Amino acid sequence: MSTTKKVPLGKVCEIIMGQSPPSEYYNKNKEGLPFFQGKTDFNEIYPTITTYCSKPQKVAEKNDILISVRAPVGPTNVATTKSCIGRGLAAIRAKGIDFKYTLFFLRFNENSLAGKGKGSTFEAINREDLESLEIPLPSLPIQQQIAARLEKADELRRMRRYAIEMSERFLQEVFIDMFGDPVKNPKGWDVVEAGEIFHIQLGKMLDGKQRTGHNLRPYLRNTNVQWNKIDISDLKFMDFEETERNKFLLKRGDILVCEGGEVGRTAIWNNEFLECYYQKALHRLRPKNSNIDFFSEFFTIYMMIAIKKGLLEELSSQVTFTHFTAEKFNELLILNPDQGLLKEYKKFYSHIMNLISQQREALRQSELLFSALLNEAFSE
Repeated sequence: MSTTKKVPLGKVCEIIMGQSPPSEYYNKNKEGLPFFQGKTDFNEIYPTITTYCSKPQKVAEKNDILISVRAPVGPTNVATTKSCIGRGLAAIRAKGIDFKYTLFFLRFNENSLAGKGKGSTFEAINREDLESLEIPLPSLPIQQQIAARLEKADELRRMRRYAIEMSERFLQEVFIDMFGDPVKNPKGWDVVEAGEIFHIQLGKMLDGKQRTGHNLRPYLRNTNVQWNKIDISDLKFMDFEETERNKFLLKRGDILVCEGGEVGRTAIWNNEFLECYYQKALHRLRPKNSNIDFFSEFFTIYMMIAIKKGLLEELSSQVTFTHFTAEKFNELLILNPDQGLLKEYKKFYSHIMNLISQQREALRQSELLFSALLNEAFSE
């Protein structure tokens, strides 16, 4: 695309900056137009309608590209109908250019647009930032060919993600079938405090003042622990003295639970690499009895389901539960089902997780393909 002429986006698209109407015109009764305020309304492609506006000020038309212009800057969706847009969004209306081609161009430039964000309270971009963005302008048939190819690659990515979601949902559905609702406990299982089953320990506190750089080791933080998955794509390093390494070294089968952020998010460490430690933002759970290592798989899905059903709120008198302290964790009551059933679930869990691992690799490959096609179409 480097030999293709470029034009400012404002020459081929109309840019409509959003404006939020007074709140008294918002409603849930479907009066007026669907109202989108920002990135929080976005899904993968199309926004979710939750609010309406009876007196819209700025309007997007069907097939306008909606772009988030205020923290975060850059994410896009497509309007499925005429709608009201608030200050967090702009509508980009293609004129004489293929709108899908324009959409993929904006997705390619999401990071560069985010870099243009300005503001002390929150980052934002303005009309000029969008209008001045230069877009390659091949002939319309070529634009459509590029968009069609990218659309197929994007659909493949979505199919891969959907397959993973279905497998993870299956894990939870079988759990419910075997053990029942983990909060209501309709099957009447015995309950036990987490501290009776696990050694529970927070990781090392991050302290930049004590960093020497002589004993740097990789460690996991909150963002590395996703639901039922350890993400090692972005690891940080800090000093772990020899006296600390045994205390904070992770071993295969350790359960990691987020102490803050998305409280309770849980995954199992499976020696993704040989030597890794963990930060204070995480609890490490290690079974006290090696004979119950099959409890870990059950516990991971137990937390996933129970937290969605409000388990943690029952441990706190606060309106919001922002931190899961070690004291609270030790007191957490969890189901203690029949051991034979736990072993059976572990076998099922292992089988599905092997499938999910293959699905994640397929997703990774499809992400690489999509990224390569975007670069081929729009890079300098």
